[in-house]
Amino acid sequence: MRQPSEEEIRALEAEMAKLTVDDVLLQTIVTLINLGARRAGLVEGSEADLPQVRKAIEAARALLPLVEPEHGEALGPVRDALSQLQMAYVQKSGGPPQSPAEETPSAPDEPGPAQKSGRLWVPGQ
Repeated sequence: MRQPSEEEIRALEAEMAKLTVDDVLLQTIVTLINLGARRAGLVEGSEADLPQVRKAIEAARALLPLVEPEHGEALGPVRDALSQLQMAYVQKSGGPPQSPAEETPSAPDEPGPAQKSGRLWVPGQ
């Protein structure tokens, strides 16, 4: 492996100086959604791996609140893509992604913990 030149190192340092944590968070969210779509089998030639889709959804959902204060309105397309991924997960798995703390069953006529918290979007409600 060759060592980078001084010029390459200076260029990389200049790029790093311009980079913000928000930039990395936004790119990570987009990467998680894209990878989740691939793992959901939504990309031609890919196979579904629902546990991976679930992790991608949960990770993206966890990171979104960190960038919403600065980028709220600009996140519309990202939120739409995440919603589409969530819907694909529900269609393929038969249920919404739940975090381990939410996996305790509730009474049949009672909303579950995610729905009670307002974090779960339910069609028609």
